Amino acid sequence: MDPKDFISCLPDEILFRIITFLPFESAIQTTFLSTRWKDLWKKALVLNRTIEDAVAIILSYLDELHRPTNQWGFQFNFGHGRVLFAAIATNNTLHLDFSLGEQEFPMLFDWLLPLNLPSRHKWPFPYMRDEKINPPLSPDQQFKIKTLYLISVSRFSSRALTSLVSNLPFLESLTIAKCNGVQSLDIEDAARLQKLVVLDCQQLEYFCFGGSCLNSFRYRGRLVSFRFKLSCKCYCSDLRLPFLSDCAFHKGDAMLDFRQGPLTQWTWEVEKPHVYSPFYLGLMMDTSSYCGCANKFKCFNSIVKSINGVQSLTLCRWFFEKSICKNLPSSSGDIEICFKQLKDLWWIDCSMERENINALICFLNLCPNLERLYVTIDHKCYDLPCTEKFSGIVSGPDKLNDLKVVKLEGYSDEKKEIFLARRLVPLFRDSPLIISKSNGTCLRQLVKVRKLEKKGKYPYKFKVVENPHEICPDHVHMNL
Repeated sequence: MDPKDFISCLPDEILFRIITFLPFESAIQTTFLSTRWKDLWKKALVLNRTIEDAVAIILSYLDELHRPTNQWGFQFNFGHGRVLFAAIATNNTLHLDFSLGEQEFPMLFDWLLPLNLPSRHKWPFPYMRDEKINPPLSPDQQFKIKTLYLISVSRFSSRALTSLVSNLPFLESLTIAKCNGVQSLDIEDAARLQKLVVLDCQQLEYFCFGGSCLNSFRYRGRLVSFRFKLSCKCYCSDLRLPFLSDCAFHKGDAMLDFRQGPLTQWTWEVEKPHVYSPFYLGLMMDTSSYCGCANKFKCFNSIVKSINGVQSLTLCRWFFEKSICKNLPSSSGDIEICFKQLKDLWWIDCSMERENINALICFLNLCPNLERLYVTIDHKCYDLPCTEKFSGIVSGPDKLNDLKVVKLEGYSDEKKEIFLARRLVPLFRDSPLIISKSNGTCLRQLVKVRKLEKKGKYPYKFKVVENPHEICPDHVHMNL
Protein backbone atom coordinates (compact mmCIF):
# COMPACT_ATOMS: atom_id res chain seq x y z
CA MET A 1 0.00 0.00 0.00
CA ASP A 2 1.23 3.48 -0.81
CA PRO A 3 2.46 5.11 2.46
CA LYS A 4 0.87 8.37 1.31
CA ASP A 5 -2.51 6.67 0.86
CA PHE A 6 -4.31 7.74 4.01
CA ILE A 7 -7.83 6.99 2.76
CA SER A 8 -7.47 3.23 2.25
CA CYS A 9 -6.45 2.84 5.91
CA LEU A 10 -9.78 4.14 7.16
CA PRO A 11 -12.36 1.77 8.69
CA ASP A 12 -14.87 0.04 6.42
CA GLU A 13 -17.77 2.11 7.71
CA ILE A 14 -16.10 5.37 6.66
CA LEU A 15 -15.10 3.98 3.25
CA PHE A 16 -18.68 2.84 2.68
CA ARG A 17 -19.79 6.37 3.49
CA ILE A 18 -17.30 7.82 0.98
CA ILE A 19 -18.57 5.54 -1.78
CA THR A 20 -22.17 6.59 -1.26
CA PHE A 21 -21.24 10.18 -2.16
CA LEU A 22 -19.70 9.15 -5.49
CA PRO A 23 -21.56 8.81 -8.78
CA PHE A 24 -21.91 5.17 -9.72
CA GLU A 25 -19.49 5.42 -12.64
CA SER A 26 -16.80 6.69 -10.28
CA ALA A 27 -17.72 4.43 -7.38
CA ILE A 28 -17.39 1.21 -9.35
CA GLN A 29 -13.92 2.27 -10.53
CA THR A 30 -12.64 2.25 -6.95
CA THR A 31 -12.35 -1.55 -7.31
CA PHE A 32 -9.28 -0.94 -9.47
CA LEU A 33 -7.48 1.20 -6.87
CA SER A 34 -6.22 -1.67 -4.74
CA THR A 35 -7.13 -5.05 -3.29
CA ARG A 36 -8.37 -3.19 -0.21
CA TRP A 37 -11.06 -1.40 -2.20
CA LYS A 38 -12.00 -4.50 -4.18
CA ASP A 39 -12.46 -6.49 -0.95
CA LEU A 40 -14.57 -3.64 0.39
CA TRP A 41 -17.11 -4.13 -2.37
CA LYS A 42 -17.33 -7.82 -1.53
CA LYS A 43 -18.43 -6.90 2.00
CA ALA A 44 -21.02 -4.31 1.04
CA LEU A 45 -24.69 -5.24 1.11
CA VAL A 46 -24.02 -8.87 0.14
CA LEU A 47 -27.06 -11.07 -0.41
CA ASN A 48 -26.90 -14.80 -1.15
CA ARG A 49 -29.77 -15.38 -3.54
CA THR A 50 -30.73 -17.02 -6.80
CA ILE A 51 -30.75 -14.93 -9.96
CA GLU A 52 -34.57 -15.00 -9.92
CA ASP A 53 -34.62 -13.72 -6.33
CA ALA A 54 -32.18 -10.98 -7.30
CA VAL A 55 -34.46 -9.81 -10.10
CA ALA A 56 -37.42 -9.71 -7.73
CA ILE A 57 -35.45 -7.68 -5.17
CA ILE A 58 -34.21 -5.25 -7.82
CA LEU A 59 -37.75 -4.75 -9.11
CA SER A 60 -38.97 -4.04 -5.59
CA TYR A 61 -36.34 -1.33 -5.12
CA LEU A 62 -37.15 0.27 -8.45
CA ASP A 63 -40.37 1.43 -6.86
CA GLU A 64 -39.54 4.96 -5.69
CA LEU A 65 -42.03 4.65 -2.83
CA HIS A 66 -40.07 1.75 -1.33
CA ARG A 67 -36.54 2.73 -2.36
CA PRO A 68 -34.16 3.10 0.62
CA THR A 69 -32.46 6.45 0.96
CA ASN A 70 -29.09 5.14 2.13
CA GLN A 71 -28.69 1.94 0.10
CA TRP A 72 -28.18 2.41 -3.60
CA GLY A 73 -26.15 -0.72 -4.33
CA PHE A 74 -26.48 -4.46 -3.77
CA GLN A 75 -24.17 -7.37 -4.37
CA PHE A 76 -25.74 -10.76 -5.03
CA ASN A 77 -23.76 -13.99 -4.70
CA PHE A 78 -25.15 -16.88 -6.73
CA GLY A 79 -22.46 -19.42 -5.91
CA HIS A 80 -19.66 -20.81 -8.10
CA GLY A 81 -18.04 -17.37 -8.19
CA ARG A 82 -21.04 -15.72 -9.88
CA VAL A 83 -21.66 -12.21 -8.63
CA LEU A 84 -24.04 -9.42 -9.62
CA PHE A 85 -23.62 -5.82 -8.56
CA ALA A 86 -26.83 -3.82 -8.93
CA ALA A 87 -27.04 -0.08 -8.40
CA ILE A 88 -29.77 2.49 -8.78
CA ALA A 89 -28.10 5.75 -9.74
CA THR A 90 -29.49 9.21 -10.28
CA ASN A 91 -31.68 10.21 -13.23
CA ASN A 92 -33.55 6.88 -13.26
CA THR A 93 -30.44 4.86 -14.11
CA LEU A 94 -30.00 1.16 -13.33
CA HIS A 95 -26.60 -0.60 -13.46
CA LEU A 96 -26.38 -4.41 -13.55
CA ASP A 97 -22.76 -5.53 -13.58
CA PHE A 98 -21.59 -9.16 -13.46
CA SER A 99 -17.90 -8.37 -14.03
CA LEU A 100 -16.93 -8.48 -10.34
CA GLY A 101 -17.40 -12.25 -10.25
CA GLU A 102 -15.15 -14.97 -11.58
CA GLN A 103 -15.46 -14.94 -15.35
CA GLU A 104 -16.37 -18.47 -16.41
CA PHE A 105 -15.66 -19.94 -19.83
CA PRO A 106 -18.44 -18.41 -21.91
CA MET A 107 -21.23 -20.70 -23.05
CA LEU A 108 -22.88 -19.58 -26.27
CA PHE A 109 -26.45 -18.36 -26.04
CA ASP A 110 -29.10 -16.44 -27.94
CA TRP A 111 -30.52 -13.42 -26.15
CA LEU A 112 -33.95 -11.90 -26.65
CA LEU A 113 -34.54 -8.51 -25.02
CA PRO A 114 -38.12 -7.33 -25.53
CA LEU A 115 -38.56 -3.93 -23.93
CA ASN A 116 -42.32 -4.40 -23.78
CA LEU A 117 -43.08 -8.10 -23.39
CA PRO A 118 -46.49 -9.30 -24.66
CA SER A 119 -48.61 -12.00 -23.04
CA ARG A 120 -46.89 -15.36 -22.55
CA HIS A 121 -48.63 -17.18 -25.42
CA LYS A 122 -47.04 -14.68 -27.84
CA TRP A 123 -43.50 -15.22 -26.59
CA PRO A 124 -41.13 -16.82 -29.10
CA PHE A 125 -39.65 -20.25 -28.48
CA PRO A 126 -37.95 -21.17 -26.12
CA TYR A 127 -39.05 -18.31 -23.85
CA MET A 128 -42.74 -19.25 -23.89
CA ARG A 129 -41.89 -22.52 -22.09
CA ASP A 130 -39.50 -21.00 -19.57
CA GLU A 131 -41.28 -20.88 -16.21
CA LYS A 132 -38.42 -18.87 -14.67
CA ILE A 133 -39.39 -15.81 -16.67
CA ASN A 134 -42.13 -13.93 -14.90
CA PRO A 135 -44.92 -12.32 -16.92
CA PRO A 136 -44.70 -8.53 -17.25
CA LEU A 137 -46.29 -6.28 -14.70
CA SER A 138 -49.38 -4.27 -15.47
CA PRO A 139 -48.71 -0.82 -17.01
CA ASP A 140 -49.38 1.00 -13.73
CA GLN A 141 -46.79 -1.21 -11.99
CA GLN A 142 -44.02 -0.83 -14.55
CA PHE A 143 -40.98 1.28 -13.72
CA LYS A 144 -39.80 4.46 -15.37
CA ILE A 145 -36.14 3.53 -15.59
CA LYS A 146 -34.73 5.53 -18.51
CA THR A 147 -31.11 4.31 -18.62
CA LEU A 148 -29.92 0.72 -18.26
CA TYR A 149 -26.39 -0.74 -18.25
CA LEU A 150 -25.95 -4.50 -18.71
CA ILE A 151 -22.31 -5.52 -18.20
CA SER A 152 -20.78 -9.01 -18.61
CA VAL A 153 -24.10 -10.84 -18.88
CA SER A 154 -23.72 -14.60 -19.39
CA ARG A 155 -26.02 -17.43 -20.38
CA PHE A 156 -26.68 -18.04 -16.68
CA SER A 157 -28.28 -14.63 -16.18
CA SER A 158 -29.71 -13.78 -19.61
CA ARG A 159 -33.17 -15.35 -19.17
CA ALA A 160 -33.87 -13.64 -15.86
CA LEU A 161 -32.76 -10.29 -17.27
CA THR A 162 -35.22 -10.75 -20.12
CA SER A 163 -37.95 -10.77 -17.50
CA LEU A 164 -36.59 -7.66 -15.81
CA VAL A 165 -36.08 -5.64 -18.98
CA SER A 166 -39.62 -6.39 -20.15
CA ASN A 167 -40.84 -4.23 -17.27
CA LEU A 168 -38.90 -1.17 -18.44
CA PRO A 169 -41.00 0.14 -21.36
CA PHE A 170 -39.88 3.73 -20.77
CA LEU A 171 -36.25 2.91 -21.45
CA GLU A 172 -34.48 5.59 -23.49
CA SER A 173 -30.84 4.46 -23.27
CA LEU A 174 -29.48 0.90 -23.25
CA THR A 175 -25.82 -0.14 -22.98
CA ILE A 176 -24.73 -3.77 -23.43
CA ALA A 177 -21.02 -4.40 -22.95
CA LYS A 178 -18.55 -7.28 -22.59
CA CYS A 179 -21.22 -9.97 -22.77
CA ASN A 180 -19.07 -12.94 -23.73
CA GLY A 181 -21.02 -15.90 -25.06
CA VAL A 182 -23.93 -14.05 -26.66
CA GLN A 183 -23.98 -15.06 -30.32
CA SER A 184 -27.27 -13.46 -31.29
CA LEU A 185 -28.84 -10.36 -29.76
CA ASP A 186 -32.46 -9.49 -30.54
CA ILE A 187 -33.85 -6.24 -29.10
CA GLU A 188 -37.57 -5.88 -29.78
CA ASP A 189 -40.39 -3.40 -29.12
CA ALA A 190 -37.99 -0.55 -28.40
CA ALA A 191 -40.54 2.14 -29.13
CA ARG A 192 -39.01 4.75 -26.81
CA LEU A 193 -35.35 3.83 -27.08
CA GLN A 194 -33.20 6.71 -28.34
CA LYS A 195 -29.67 5.51 -27.58
CA LEU A 196 -28.23 2.02 -28.03
CA VAL A 197 -24.63 1.05 -27.21
CA VAL A 198 -23.19 -2.43 -27.91
CA LEU A 199 -19.51 -2.86 -27.02
CA ASP A 200 -17.03 -5.73 -27.07
CA CYS A 201 -19.33 -8.76 -27.33
CA GLN A 202 -16.69 -11.01 -28.83
CA GLN A 203 -18.86 -14.01 -29.84
CA LEU A 204 -21.65 -11.94 -31.39
CA GLU A 205 -22.62 -13.04 -34.91
CA TYR A 206 -26.14 -11.68 -35.40
CA PHE A 207 -27.79 -8.48 -34.19
CA CYS A 208 -31.43 -7.51 -34.66
CA PHE A 209 -33.13 -4.32 -33.53
CA GLY A 210 -36.85 -3.67 -33.66
CA GLY A 211 -38.08 -0.25 -32.68
CA SER A 212 -37.99 3.41 -33.54
CA CYS A 213 -35.23 5.33 -35.27
CA LEU A 214 -32.31 5.94 -32.93
CA ASN A 215 -30.65 9.24 -32.16
CA SER A 216 -27.48 7.45 -31.13
CA PHE A 217 -26.09 4.04 -32.06
CA ARG A 218 -22.63 3.02 -30.90
CA TYR A 219 -21.17 -0.34 -31.84
CA ARG A 220 -17.66 -1.67 -31.30
CA GLY A 221 -16.67 -5.14 -32.43
CA ARG A 222 -16.63 -7.26 -35.54
CA LEU A 223 -18.95 -6.43 -38.40
CA VAL A 224 -21.69 -9.00 -37.88
CA SER A 225 -25.05 -9.61 -39.52
CA PHE A 226 -27.24 -6.60 -38.75
CA ARG A 227 -30.98 -6.30 -39.19
CA PHE A 228 -33.12 -3.28 -38.38
CA LYS A 229 -36.93 -3.54 -38.21
CA LEU A 230 -38.05 0.04 -37.92
CA SER A 231 -41.51 1.19 -36.93
CA CYS A 232 -41.08 4.92 -36.38
CA LYS A 233 -42.67 7.74 -38.33
CA CYS A 234 -40.54 10.47 -39.85
CA TYR A 235 -41.71 13.69 -41.45
CA CYS A 236 -40.79 15.36 -44.67
CA SER A 237 -40.05 19.03 -44.00
CA ASP A 238 -41.54 20.01 -47.35
CA LEU A 239 -44.71 17.92 -47.66
CA ARG A 240 -45.38 17.41 -43.94
CA LEU A 241 -46.45 13.86 -44.68
CA PRO A 242 -45.47 11.00 -42.36
CA PHE A 243 -43.61 8.12 -43.93
CA LEU A 244 -41.75 5.08 -42.74
CA SER A 245 -38.03 5.38 -43.26
CA ASP A 246 -35.23 2.86 -43.70
CA CYS A 247 -32.79 5.24 -42.01
CA ALA A 248 -31.83 3.81 -38.64
CA PHE A 249 -30.25 6.93 -37.12
CA HIS A 250 -31.29 10.57 -37.29
CA LYS A 251 -29.45 13.79 -36.40
CA GLY A 252 -27.40 12.18 -33.64
CA ASP A 253 -24.32 10.04 -33.80
CA ALA A 254 -23.33 6.66 -35.21
CA MET A 255 -20.25 4.77 -34.05
CA LEU A 256 -19.33 1.97 -36.46
CA ASP A 257 -16.05 0.79 -34.94
CA PHE A 258 -15.40 -2.26 -37.10
CA ARG A 259 -11.64 -2.25 -36.64
CA GLN A 260 -11.77 -5.97 -35.70
CA GLY A 261 -12.88 -6.75 -39.23
CA PRO A 262 -15.87 -8.65 -40.60
CA LEU A 263 -17.24 -12.13 -40.19
CA THR A 264 -16.90 -14.46 -43.16
CA GLN A 265 -20.37 -13.36 -44.30
CA TRP A 266 -22.33 -10.34 -43.17
CA THR A 267 -25.34 -8.26 -44.09
CA TRP A 268 -26.87 -4.98 -43.04
CA GLU A 269 -30.56 -5.23 -43.70
CA VAL A 270 -33.40 -2.83 -43.02
CA GLU A 271 -36.79 -4.47 -43.10
CA LYS A 272 -39.50 -2.15 -44.37
CA PRO A 273 -43.01 -2.42 -42.87
CA HIS A 274 -45.92 -3.78 -44.87
CA VAL A 275 -48.02 -0.60 -44.64
CA TYR A 276 -46.68 2.52 -46.32
CA SER A 277 -47.89 6.07 -46.54
CA PRO A 278 -48.41 7.59 -50.02
CA PHE A 279 -45.21 9.58 -49.68
CA TYR A 280 -43.17 6.50 -48.81
CA LEU A 281 -44.70 4.60 -51.73
CA GLY A 282 -43.42 7.41 -53.90
CA LEU A 283 -39.95 6.82 -52.56
CA MET A 284 -40.26 3.12 -53.30
CA MET A 285 -41.06 3.90 -56.92
CA ASP A 286 -37.95 6.06 -57.17
CA THR A 287 -35.17 3.69 -58.16
CA SER A 288 -32.53 6.13 -56.99
CA SER A 289 -33.72 5.68 -53.39
CA TYR A 290 -34.39 1.95 -53.59
CA CYS A 291 -31.96 -0.45 -51.95
CA GLY A 292 -31.62 -4.10 -52.85
CA CYS A 293 -31.34 -4.98 -49.16
CA ALA A 294 -35.10 -4.48 -48.91
CA ASN A 295 -35.27 -7.80 -50.76
CA LYS A 296 -32.72 -9.34 -48.38
CA PHE A 297 -29.82 -9.10 -50.83
CA LYS A 298 -26.44 -8.82 -49.15
CA CYS A 299 -25.09 -5.36 -49.80
CA PHE A 300 -23.72 -2.33 -48.01
CA ASN A 301 -25.92 0.30 -49.57
CA SER A 302 -28.41 0.29 -46.71
CA ILE A 303 -25.79 0.97 -44.05
CA VAL A 304 -24.94 4.15 -45.93
CA LYS A 305 -28.61 5.11 -45.84
CA SER A 306 -28.85 4.23 -42.16
CA ILE A 307 -26.29 6.88 -41.21
CA ASN A 308 -28.05 9.53 -43.23
CA GLY A 309 -28.13 12.80 -41.35
CA VAL A 310 -25.84 11.96 -38.43
CA GLN A 311 -23.74 14.78 -37.01
CA SER A 312 -21.02 12.61 -35.48
CA LEU A 313 -19.61 9.48 -37.11
CA THR A 314 -16.93 6.86 -36.46
CA LEU A 315 -15.82 4.91 -39.51
CA CYS A 316 -13.00 2.55 -40.52
CA ARG A 317 -11.23 3.03 -43.82
CA TRP A 318 -11.62 -0.61 -44.86
CA PHE A 319 -15.39 -0.42 -44.41
CA PHE A 320 -15.63 2.80 -46.40
CA GLU A 321 -13.74 1.22 -49.27
CA LYS A 322 -15.81 -1.98 -49.13
CA SER A 323 -19.14 -0.20 -48.96
CA ILE A 324 -19.39 3.43 -49.96
CA CYS A 325 -16.65 3.98 -52.49
CA LYS A 326 -17.79 1.00 -54.56
CA ASN A 327 -20.90 2.99 -55.42
CA LEU A 328 -19.30 6.40 -55.88
CA PRO A 329 -20.29 8.09 -59.14
CA SER A 330 -17.88 10.11 -61.20
CA SER A 331 -18.99 13.16 -59.18
CA SER A 332 -19.93 13.20 -55.52
CA GLY A 333 -23.16 15.11 -55.98
CA ASP A 334 -25.47 12.11 -55.70
CA ILE A 335 -24.14 10.86 -52.39
CA GLU A 336 -23.08 14.12 -50.75
CA ILE A 337 -26.47 14.55 -49.12
CA CYS A 338 -25.80 11.49 -46.96
CA PHE A 339 -23.14 13.37 -45.03
CA LYS A 340 -24.25 16.97 -45.36
CA GLN A 341 -25.02 17.16 -41.62
CA LEU A 342 -21.74 15.58 -40.52
CA LYS A 343 -19.74 17.79 -38.13
CA ASP A 344 -17.37 15.37 -36.36
CA LEU A 345 -15.61 12.42 -38.01
CA TRP A 346 -13.42 9.81 -36.31
CA TRP A 347 -11.50 7.94 -39.01
CA ILE A 348 -9.72 4.69 -38.04
CA ASP A 349 -7.10 2.92 -40.15
CA CYS A 350 -4.19 0.55 -39.71
CA SER A 351 -1.71 2.82 -41.50
CA MET A 352 -1.49 5.98 -43.57
CA GLU A 353 0.20 5.00 -46.79
CA ARG A 354 -0.44 7.09 -49.88
CA GLU A 355 -3.57 5.23 -51.03
CA ASN A 356 -4.94 5.16 -47.48
CA ILE A 357 -4.66 8.95 -47.37
CA ASN A 358 -6.36 9.16 -50.75
CA ALA A 359 -9.26 7.11 -49.35
CA LEU A 360 -9.60 9.54 -46.44
CA ILE A 361 -9.58 12.58 -48.71
CA CYS A 362 -12.11 10.87 -50.96
CA PHE A 363 -14.49 10.54 -48.01
CA LEU A 364 -13.84 14.11 -46.87
CA ASN A 365 -15.03 15.24 -50.28
CA LEU A 366 -18.46 13.91 -49.28
CA CYS A 367 -18.58 15.94 -46.05
CA PRO A 368 -18.92 19.62 -47.07
CA ASN A 369 -19.77 20.89 -43.57
CA LEU A 370 -17.25 18.94 -41.52
CA GLU A 371 -15.80 20.89 -38.56
CA ARG A 372 -13.57 18.43 -36.71
CA LEU A 373 -11.57 15.48 -38.02
CA TYR A 374 -9.98 12.81 -35.81
CA VAL A 375 -7.59 10.30 -37.40
CA THR A 376 -6.43 7.29 -35.38
CA ILE A 377 -3.79 4.84 -36.55
CA ASP A 378 -4.33 1.47 -34.87
CA HIS A 379 -1.86 -1.14 -36.09
CA LYS A 380 -4.21 -3.88 -34.83
CA CYS A 381 -7.01 -2.60 -37.05
CA TYR A 382 -8.24 -4.98 -39.73
CA ASP A 383 -6.11 -4.46 -42.81
CA LEU A 384 -7.96 -4.57 -46.10
CA PRO A 385 -5.39 -3.57 -48.72
CA CYS A 386 -6.49 -0.66 -50.86
CA THR A 387 -7.80 -2.08 -54.13
CA GLU A 388 -9.20 1.20 -55.40
CA LYS A 389 -7.13 3.90 -57.05
CA PHE A 390 -8.53 7.02 -55.43
CA SER A 391 -6.25 9.45 -57.19
CA GLY A 392 -8.82 9.90 -59.95
CA ILE A 393 -11.65 10.83 -57.59
CA VAL A 394 -9.93 12.79 -54.83
CA SER A 395 -9.14 15.89 -56.83
CA GLY A 396 -12.59 17.24 -56.28
CA PRO A 397 -14.47 19.65 -54.26
CA ASP A 398 -14.18 23.14 -52.95
CA LYS A 399 -12.43 23.77 -49.66
CA LEU A 400 -14.01 22.60 -46.44
CA ASN A 401 -14.93 26.04 -45.18
CA ASP A 402 -15.99 24.90 -41.71
CA LEU A 403 -13.11 22.53 -40.99
CA LYS A 404 -11.34 23.96 -37.95
CA VAL A 405 -9.11 21.26 -36.52
CA VAL A 406 -7.55 17.89 -37.28
CA LYS A 407 -6.36 15.63 -34.47
CA LEU A 408 -3.92 12.80 -35.26
CA GLU A 409 -3.30 9.88 -32.93
CA GLY A 410 -1.27 6.67 -33.04
CA TYR A 411 1.55 7.80 -35.31
CA SER A 412 5.06 6.62 -34.50
CA ASP A 413 6.80 8.44 -37.35
CA GLU A 414 6.69 12.25 -37.41
CA LYS A 415 7.63 12.31 -41.10
CA LYS A 416 4.45 10.40 -41.96
CA GLU A 417 2.44 12.79 -39.80
CA ILE A 418 3.85 15.75 -41.72
CA PHE A 419 3.21 13.97 -45.03
CA LEU A 420 -0.47 13.55 -44.11
CA ALA A 421 -0.62 17.16 -42.91
CA ARG A 422 0.67 18.41 -46.25
CA ARG A 423 -2.11 16.51 -47.99
CA LEU A 424 -4.77 17.93 -45.68
CA VAL A 425 -3.68 21.58 -45.65
CA PRO A 426 -5.23 22.35 -49.07
CA LEU A 427 -8.63 21.30 -47.69
CA PHE A 428 -8.73 24.21 -45.25
CA ARG A 429 -10.02 27.64 -46.12
CA ASP A 430 -8.03 29.38 -43.36
CA SER A 431 -4.83 28.53 -41.53
CA PRO A 432 -5.31 24.97 -40.32
CA LEU A 433 -4.96 23.71 -36.77
CA ILE A 434 -3.42 20.25 -36.94
CA ILE A 435 -2.44 18.60 -33.69
CA SER A 436 -0.99 15.20 -32.84
CA LYS A 437 -1.36 13.15 -29.68
CA SER A 438 1.52 10.91 -28.66
CA ASN A 439 3.15 9.52 -25.54
CA GLY A 440 -0.13 9.29 -23.67
CA THR A 441 -1.29 12.86 -23.05
CA CYS A 442 1.44 14.83 -24.83
CA LEU A 443 -0.09 17.03 -27.51
CA ARG A 444 1.85 18.69 -30.31
CA GLN A 445 0.73 21.31 -32.80
CA LEU A 446 1.90 21.52 -36.39
CA VAL A 447 3.61 24.81 -37.18
CA LYS A 448 5.19 26.15 -40.32
CA VAL A 449 8.91 26.92 -40.26
CA ARG A 450 9.84 30.21 -41.91
CA LYS A 451 12.40 28.66 -44.16
CA LEU A 452 11.91 27.55 -47.72
CA GLU A 453 12.86 24.05 -48.77
CA LYS A 454 14.65 23.28 -52.00
CA LYS A 455 11.33 22.60 -53.74
CA GLY A 456 10.01 26.02 -52.75
CA LYS A 457 7.76 24.71 -49.96
CA TYR A 458 7.73 25.78 -46.35
CA PRO A 459 8.71 22.94 -44.00
CA TYR A 460 6.61 21.92 -41.01
CA LYS A 461 7.36 20.69 -37.53
CA PHE A 462 5.45 19.81 -34.36
CA LYS A 463 5.79 21.62 -31.05
CA VAL A 464 4.35 20.68 -27.65
CA VAL A 465 1.30 22.65 -26.50
CA GLU A 466 -0.29 23.10 -23.07
CA ASN A 467 -3.93 22.53 -22.06
CA PRO A 468 -4.52 19.98 -24.84
CA HIS A 469 -8.12 19.19 -23.91
CA GLU A 470 -9.12 22.85 -24.19
CA ILE A 471 -7.61 23.07 -27.67
CA CYS A 472 -9.31 19.95 -29.00
CA PRO A 473 -11.47 17.70 -26.80
CA ASP A 474 -11.72 14.03 -27.68
CA HIS A 475 -14.32 12.75 -30.09
CA VAL A 476 -17.60 11.81 -28.41
CA HIS A 477 -16.98 8.11 -29.20
CA MET A 478 -13.50 7.97 -27.71
CA ASN A 479 -12.80 6.58 -24.23
CA LEU A 480 -15.88 4.35 -24.20
